[in-house]
Parts: sequence; structure tokens; C-alpha cells
Amino acid sequence: MQTNQEQATSGAGRELLTFTLGREEYGIDILKVQEISGYETTTKIANAPEFIKGVINLRGIIVPIVDMRIKFKLGTADDDTTVVIILNIANRVVGMVVDGVSDVVTLKPEQIKPAPQFGANLDTRYLQGLGTVDDRMLILVDIERLMTSSDMELVESAAA
Repeated sequence: MQTNQEQATSGAGRELLTFTLGREEYGIDILKVQEISGYETTTKIANAPEFIKGVINLRGIIVPIVDMRIKFKLGTADDDTTVVIILNIANRVVGMVVDGVSDVVTLKPEQIKPAPQFGANLDTRYLQGLGTVDDRMLILVDIERLMTSSDMELVESAAA
């Protein structure tokens, strides 16, 4: 029996929000995206990992903001030109800073290839594959697995 996620991705394809980091284009499951907003100043948190820019107050919810350029070791970006994608991951709201949001695309299964085991700026544990749209290559990120991983320090483990 297929899960809702599998049903949504079979046949009709997968809807992805595409965004850029440096010269690369990435895709994440559109169902994880809550909203897109401009970058606003964050409140820094002492002893937070470098890639955690801080937190913002989004309509009464305290939202940690992750700088994906720093997380993926791509350097830093100009905060004036960046965008924040607000995600709803594991019943937690998290923001991620990216260079820009491109569009929403639908990929059919034949447009998605397995991720290579080398040569990416991203740990391949968090890759779902590579997608092709016209002459564009998208790096497909398992954003839920990435944001709930222990190295992100965003979600406490169930054993805690």
C-alpha cells in the first residue's frame, strides 16, 4: 500500500519548489513549504552553530533561521538579496536562507536520476536524486531528513 507521499509522487510527478545557492539550483518538496519571505534581521542565539543565523518572531512563533550557504560550505551571501523559505518540518517551523527562489516545477519519475555518491557540496544522505527540467539540473534535497538530522541541532531526539 502506498503512502500519501508515494501516491502524490507516482504518475503525476512530484511538485518541487526550486531555489538557488551560488550557481546551483536545488529542489525541495513543495508540501514542506509554508511561505516565502524576505530576509529580516535575526536575534542571535549564544553558542548556536555558525549556520544558525538566529531566530525571528513570525506572527508569534519563534522560528530558527538556517543559512544554507554556510551549512553547505558555499560561503556567505549578502543578506539584502537573500530570501527565506519558511518550512513546516516534523511539526516545527524552520526558516532557511537561500540566494533566491526560482519557481515550482513538476518532475515525472523519468526526470529523476539517483544521486551520485561523490562530487556534491552536500552530504549525499540528504539527496533524493538529480532532476532535469529542459536544460536545467536540479539537486533534489530531502529537506525533512536534513532539517531533522542530529547535525542540524534543530529538533531534539525522541529519546531526550
